[in-house]
Amino acid sequence: MGAVSDVRGMSVAIAQAQAGMKLFEATTVAAAELDVAGAEQYKAEIDARIAVLDAEAAKLTGKDNKKERAAKGKEAADLKAEQRYVDACKVAKGLEPKFGNFVTKPSPTPAVVETPAVAEEPKKEVKEVKRETKPKKEEAGLTAAEAKELENLKQGIMERKAILKEQGMSGGQQNKDAEVVKMVDRMNELKEKQEPGSTKKDAKKENGKKSRAPLSAEEQRELAKLQGEVEAYKNKLRKEFGYSNKDMKNDPDLADMECRLAELEKRES
Repeated sequence: MGAVSDVRGMSVAIAQAQAGMKLFEATTVAAAELDVAGAEQYKAEIDARIAVLDAEAAKLTGKDNKKERAAKGKEAADLKAEQRYVDACKVAKGLEPKFGNFVTKPSPTPAVVETPAVAEEPKKEVKEVKRETKPKKEEAGLTAAEAKELENLKQGIMERKAILKEQGMSGGQQNKDAEVVKMVDRMNELKEKQEPGSTKKDAKKENGKKSRAPLSAEEQRELAKLQGEVEAYKNKLRKEFGYSNKDMKNDPDLADMECRLAELEKRES
């Protein structure tokens, strides 16, 4: 009986496997070296500060403490938006940092490895059997990929508007930019799939008719956090993107946040 490589077809498979191993060795060297331990430590420190601020805000109940509660929420929101904290969260999950923090060694350019030409065996004609497949029903909610796309769209809209602002565009002109309009349309499409009716004006009217029951402890924390986030987001729109009050009224994200905030504040009073 002959060697394994003499078996029909095995010589081709062995050659392809050897070429694949060379490619694997070349690409594994190209990975960036990340300071995972440093990222995890920094993330833990900021998470602890955010937790303290949330706890302090939750204790500040009632209208008399509204301003101080909002300040605590804004401080927590600013910490979450910090570039170093964003990178720490990504590196802790094994992802590449967006802003270049916690990188101890950048990714080198991988060497190009040529795959040796391997003679292919004559292909046998195979009759294709077509099977009818029923279209799958689309499940409610977003897939993991769509949820990530939604977050990327929100960030992309902000970054695009920042570029347009540097070019001298007003907030209203930024909203009419073709690329911004395209991203906003896709963002609303994903939001609608995530929560049907969330992008329609009728849904906002329905929110005003929701339960008047007293806020739970969890809702008190949500209220405090949301007040800070609304103020921080408004401040960002004014300072970084040059929004006027009229422009802010047309911002879909701000409208959603203010709608939820109004609902919670109405029940608190």
